[in-house]
Parts: sequence; C-alpha cells; structure tokens
Amino acid sequence: MKVKNGMQHQREIRTQVTYSRRVAKSATIVLLAALALIACGKKEDPALQGAMPAMPVTVLELKATSVPISAESVAQTEGAKEVEIRPRVGGILLKKLFNEGEPIKAGQAMFQIDPVPFQIALANAKAQFSQQKARAEQAQREAKRLQGLIATQSISQREADNANSDFALASAGLLQYEASVLNAELNLSYTTVISPISGIAGRFEFSEGALVNANTSLLTKVSQISPIWVRFSLSDSEAAQLGARLTQANVKEVALILAGGEEYAHKGQLNFAASTIDPQLGTQQLRATFENADKRLLPGQFVRIRVTTGHQDGVFVVPQTSVLTNDQGKFVFVVNEKNEATVRPVVVGNWVGQDWVVLSGLKAGEKVVTDNIIKLRPGAVVIPHAKGQAPAVASKSAK
Repeated sequence: MKVKNGMQHQREIRTQVTYSRRVAKSATIVLLAALALIACGKKEDPALQGAMPAMPVTVLELKATSVPISAESVAQTEGAKEVEIRPRVGGILLKKLFNEGEPIKAGQAMFQIDPVPFQIALANAKAQFSQQKARAEQAQREAKRLQGLIATQSISQREADNANSDFALASAGLLQYEASVLNAELNLSYTTVISPISGIAGRFEFSEGALVNANTSLLTKVSQISPIWVRFSLSDSEAAQLGARLTQANVKEVALILAGGEEYAHKGQLNFAASTIDPQLGTQQLRATFENADKRLLPGQFVRIRVTTGHQDGVFVVPQTSVLTNDQGKFVFVVNEKNEATVRPVVVGNWVGQDWVVLSGLKAGEKVVTDNIIKLRPGAVVIPHAKGQAPAVASKSAK
C-alpha cells in the first residue's frame, strides 16, 4: 500500500512539472506575439517613425575669377659659377689662408705653396738672362767695329756678315732667356693660389704639408651663390598646360617655393630653356636665376619652382576637399533650391594653393559643399551656411 502511494505521488509531481512548463511556454509565446504586434505597429505608424535630420554643411557660393596659367616642378639649386681650385704648380702645401664655408672675394689668397724652389728657378733664369745679355752686347759691339773696317777694306765682307749674324743670334737668345725669366716669375706667383671669383668656399680636400700636383690636385671649390641658379624640367604634358614650349619670351613669372611651403621673397627669371626635349626623360631642361643677397639659398637644396605664362579668365576655384572622384571622374556636391545635395560632374585644371581650378561643370551663383562631404548622399536634405556663420534652424519638413 505504501509502495502504491509512493508511485502515485511521483506521478502527481511529474504532472505538476509538465503543467508548469506548458504555462511558461504559453506565456513566452504571448509575450513574443505582443512584442511583434508592437513592432509592426511602429512600422506601420508613420507618426511614430522619425525622419533623418538635415545635416548642416558649409557651402561656397561660386564666383567666376581669373587664375594664373602655371605649372610646378621639383628643382635643385646650384651656384651660378662653381670653380674648382687647383694649383697651377706642384709642391708642398704650406698653409691654408681661408676659412671653409665662409665668403671669398675674387683675387683673395686661399693657399700658399712652398715658394723656395720657384725663387731659386727665378734667380737661375735671371742669371742666364744676364749672361746672354752680356753676350748680345759683345756681339753688337763686334758687329759695329767690323762694319767700320769694311770702309777701309781692312776685312772682308764675309767677316762683317758673320759678326752681324752673331749679334742677331745673341739677340734672339736674349729674348729666349727673357721669356724664361717671365715664366719663372709666373710660376713663383702661382705658389699663392687665389680665387678667380667671389663666392662661398667649400671644404679643404688636403691638409697642410701635403704634396700637391700642378693642375690635377683639387684643393677646394668656390661657388657663387648671389645670384643663384635653380635647375628644373617640365614634361610634355606640363608644357602643354602652359600653352607651348617654354622660352624666355613667354614666361611671365618664376616663383620659388621652399621646403616648408614658404614662397621665396624674390621672383626669378628664366635664363636657359633647352631647344630640344630630352629623349630619355621626355622633359625640357630649364634653369632660372634668383637674387640671393642674404645667402638664404645654398647650392644643392631641393625646392619647387612655379612657372607662370599667363592668366585664364572665367573659371571657378573650390577647396581641394570639395572635389571627389568616382568611376566617371571628378565631381562635387551642389545644394539646389530644395536644399538637397546633388552630384555635379566637373572638369578640373591645376591647383592654385590649396584649391582646385574648375574649368567646366559649374555655374556662377551655385553653392558647392565644402565640408561633411563623406557623410553626404545624393538627394540628402542639408542645412547650408556660409563659412564662419552658424547654421540656420532646420525647417519642419526636415525634423
């Protein structure tokens, strides 16, 4: 009897658990159904569904303007004159007479080569010249004496002619020894090595006491940097943008831009334009000259050159950030009368500072979006405002 009651008790417990599970499952289904109805009600009720808010954007109202026709290129500075200082006579380099990297004037002494061997050579040349001068004077006196004896027929004509020939030979030898003296003086003067130009001295390539060879040993360099030259080149396509091959006649302005983006204070002038195109690089070699009195520019600097050949009228200038690119080309966002952002394909030219030059695709008075462009979609409603102004309050239709 007890066993029966225990089994019955277990069955009752299982029945209660099953009933509880069914009740919980039914409640869950009812809850999900209610949530689904609420969600459907939200989708179907337009009053409960909010519209996307209008985005404030800065716009630029277009005005036709004139921009320079120009092109930029990487360039490198070089001395207008760069002279290698080499000794014209060989010998021991006794002393350096300048400071490296400092200004040098034309004719300034830079090095001293041991002059003693050349002083001895000069003294020897002068002695030989004196000997030959004495011989020439003796030959001259002999020729005059024999010339007087011919009148009395004391000597033959042959003897007189020989005396005249000896005098002529002695005179020629005298000129030769005189040239030797001049050459020795010149070589002695070359022991003081001077700079042929004014400029900036380079690094000393030897040390004092070294043996240098005539015309071969490079002692240093002197670079004239005022004015300074800037060498650059332009490709065929860049030259085409400027209108034609560049010459000194059609270039209106040459500007130099330093490494930090600062424009050099002085404008330059084109002083060389190659008459042919380099077949290996496909570029035209060019060179400009700039004043450099303050020595701010040094040879070897990398800079940028901007060449201007004229001006183009009736174009528009927009910030670079306004111009986007897709598969069809470049485009901008323009705000229409309904304050909607619309896509407008454009054709652009060169850069002017931080702006693009737009050649076609836009009209005067149109408003081009200049910020929040990445968030824009065609047809999106926006709140346009000028740069520096606060955006207007959104209209009711945009809320």
